[in-house]
Amino acid sequence: MTRRLAGAALAVAAGAAVLGAAGTGAAQAGQGGQADQGGRGKVDFTGIVALDNCSGSLVRGPRSRDGDAALVMTNGHCLESGMPKAGQVIVGQPSGRTFTLLSPDGQRDLGTLKATRVEYATMTDTDVTLYRLDTTYAAIQRRYRIPALRLSTSRPHDGTEIRIVSGYWHKIYGCKTDATIHRLREGEWTWKNSIRYAPQCQTIHGTSGSPIIDVRTRRMVGINNTGNDDGERCTLNNPCEVDRKGRITVRKGIHYGQQTYLLARCLGKGNRVVLGRHCALPRPAAKH
Repeated sequence: MTRRLAGAALAVAAGAAVLGAAGTGAAQAGQGGQADQGGRGKVDFTGIVALDNCSGSLVRGPRSRDGDAALVMTNGHCLESGMPKAGQVIVGQPSGRTFTLLSPDGQRDLGTLKATRVEYATMTDTDVTLYRLDTTYAAIQRRYRIPALRLSTSRPHDGTEIRIVSGYWHKIYGCKTDATIHRLREGEWTWKNSIRYAPQCQTIHGTSGSPIIDVRTRRMVGINNTGNDDGERCTLNNPCEVDRKGRITVRKGIHYGQQTYLLARCLGKGNRVVLGRHCALPRPAAKH
């Protein structure tokens, strides 16, 4: 994946020149930026958080209540304990990770949110970490006047106008979804039904975990996670597309995200991930 965070540290050291090379799909305005909206929905930094090495967002599912412990979503490969191995699923792991909540214009840090545990994390079929916080949606709303992003329970259609909002870089990328990829393979990991972006979305290292937001509905439909840096075939930072017949295609310079509707459908009472028969997410290996 682009453990699109390892490169972020290098980019910080390199300075603004690297940041400025992020691509035509990004808008910049000092530390913040908003891509040309083009649609009815206005997408800004509301609900966006920054991690020490990735991007993320404050999210809620269709059954979430204001009094529930709030959730923050980022990538599985952004997990502070290290990238989960292929086939590994982590649930209920204690965590004290902190997140910086941004102002809607992306210009200010409003405060710090803190996790109590990893609710769910994996890099199998998808690339996601979901953190449970020590505070509720209602408390965050009262203190910061910031609502959570709502997770869509539907797949995004190809050609959907999207915005990818990076809390790490305080930057918004705008383009359309280009195609749904049967399988995306990178190193030991394989992801299902990945979102391929149009070339305008040139996300960079540090944008891992950024929410993919449908401009029309303002719902979160996916999470940014990787891109092919060097044109290599199925290696780290160089994912390859695999079709239903097993044919492999490499697209240098093209970037991808993972759909989040399955996770939205698995969020039950109390904002818990319910890995029952109606949930299609991977489950932890049975203990013997």
